Amino acid sequence: MGSSAVIFLCLAVVHVAAATVHEHSQCIDNPPDLSLRGVETGKVMDGLPGGFTAYITGPSHSKRAIVLASDIYGFESPILRKIADKVAVTGYYYVVVPDFFHGDPYNDSRVLPEWLESHSPVKAAQDSKALFASLKEDRKSIGVGGYCWGGKFATEIAKTENIKVVVLSHPSLLTNDDMKEVKWPIEILGAQNDTITPPEQLHQFKQTLSERMDIPYFVKIFPRVAHGFACRYNTTDPFAVKSAEKALAYMLDWFHKYLK
Repeated sequence: MGSSAVIFLCLAVVHVAAATVHEHSQCIDNPPDLSLRGVETGKVMDGLPGGFTAYITGPSHSKRAIVLASDIYGFESPILRKIADKVAVTGYYYVVVPDFFHGDPYNDSRVLPEWLESHSPVKAAQDSKALFASLKEDRKSIGVGGYCWGGKFATEIAKTENIKVVVLSHPSLLTNDDMKEVKWPIEILGAQNDTITPPEQLHQFKQTLSERMDIPYFVKIFPRVAHGFACRYNTTDPFAVKSAEKALAYMLDWFHKYLK
């Protein structure tokens, strides 16, 4: 099959999944308020390999890099940047949060399935090869954390030799076949009330991973939370905040364990 046919097939799969996503409001619940951005310890850098802009934080000399892939609302989300800073403050990781949408994140004026067709996480993974190659050339071991849309992106990267470990937080657009192709230790953090990737689907993923017996895996379903709980939560709700903090702790533990 030619490369153009492969890309067409990938976009077709995303289109079908996007239609399912659009039926539910959770994928677009509680959009980030950019005015709430506070003090950030990192900085935005332009002109990265592959033509990306990214929020960068953490020690540049570290030989362990974490790439965080955003949800559909993009890399400017204040909560996502706080997560990046918290990962960086451990002192272990150089953290990169790329703008995979090149200045065109989703907003409520867009039709989500149409937006997804032109912002395929599969294509974004292909387009990011130069970015990951640059980190590897700098002799960094790479982990990827993906949220929602970023969960599919991270899964695609985990099918390559570019990284060492992956964490998916309330991912979207995934299929069971994806779990058959992942090459690296994978952690999936889901939500009990997620209608995009519900617990039943997460159990299928876990079953598929258990049958492989060739890579470490961990699947956890957080109670009483919904899609977006790890990066797009109500900051005035103590339970929501605590659940997100636990998700971050699980992600960090997974990276500590498998990113050497």
